[in-house]
Amino acid sequence: MNMKNTFRSAVLSGIAVAIAGWGYLAFPNIIGAVLFSFGLLTVVNYKLKLYTGTAGFVPLRYEDGRSRWMRAIGELLFILFANIIGCLLVSLLTRLSPIELGESAQRILESRLAIGPLRAGLLAIGCGFIMTTVVTFAREGKPLTLLFGVPLFINCGFPHCLADAFYYLTVPTNYTLAHIGEIAALYPCLVIGNFIGCNLYRFIAPKE
Repeated sequence: MNMKNTFRSAVLSGIAVAIAGWGYLAFPNIIGAVLFSFGLLTVVNYKLKLYTGTAGFVPLRYEDGRSRWMRAIGELLFILFANIIGCLLVSLLTRLSPIELGESAQRILESRLAIGPLRAGLLAIGCGFIMTTVVTFAREGKPLTLLFGVPLFINCGFPHCLADAFYYLTVPTNYTLAHIGEIAALYPCLVIGNFIGCNLYRFIAPKE
């Protein structure tokens, strides 16, 4: 897939996750957590490029054994950037909604800031682990696992870097600006934590 198609796929993937996040902000309970599964079901069904759906599957070595880490990281960051653009587009649309979403999003951001970047990053590992697991099952023709995995990471409080991107972009602007430094320190920890979790299988029990 060339860069243009990857970009389009990743933007659409971000839109799907953000719409799912919209559903969760509207119903911040178990119902909303189940509705959030729409995002990942869409990504898997259309084979879209999502950071957390790709991080555990990108090849890290060439066939001759040489490391491919730098190229893999570059590809993932490109996908993440396009995912965030998709989240931004949907967050702008939330301003037109008669449903109050900003307060729900702010509560999520406040909870992340309260525990700090390190703890939030460590918790994000759990989300990454779940994501790679359910995507693996879905690719094997078992998509119902998504209906368990997605509500699981939400109710456990494991941050998902793209869902959080949508939430942070939906938070009232004055609150975001007042905490921009804290958010800048927090968000990379979520991205790294998700990456580690997505690759736990490869780090701990690599295939022969």
